Amino acid sequence: MTHQPVRSQPLSAKPLSFQLAYGDCDVVGIAYFAIYYPWMERAQTLWLHSHGLRSGELVEDLGVLTVGVHSECTYKQMVRVFDELTIAITLDRVGTTSYTLGFDFVRDGEVVTHGSMTFVCRTPEGGKAAIPERLLDVLRTLPTPAEVPA
Repeated sequence: MTHQPVRSQPLSAKPLSFQLAYGDCDVVGIAYFAIYYPWMERAQTLWLHSHGLRSGELVEDLGVLTVGVHSECTYKQMVRVFDELTIAITLDRVGTTSYTLGFDFVRDGEVVTHGSMTFVCRTPEGGKAAIPERLLDVLRTLPTPAEVPA
């Protein structure tokens, strides 16, 4: 795989870093706009896993599942093949049944892309569910945007 994580601590302590390869880019070597979405999902999945949770096993572990209901990306600077990026995750918002994670893609200390994903908690039957306390504890390991140095 072209973007293996470099990680020895939980992602809440050490962000995910990787170097772009040609497969991440369009024909002129610029990061393909949609490639950020799998990277956000990878960072979120590895972060959950680093805290003992697996996305596909939340029903068994917590009695709820999480459903992505909104995502977006703002592209601030061009990113090219062989650039090294670091993804830092923030807790942008937390409610009683949903939360939003922020993803800062950083190159050489500067945010080049910012993404976000909003998740809602649902019962296995699809009804609205409160965020379980264990998941709230894991979410609280993330900094808020105000706590991240500019």
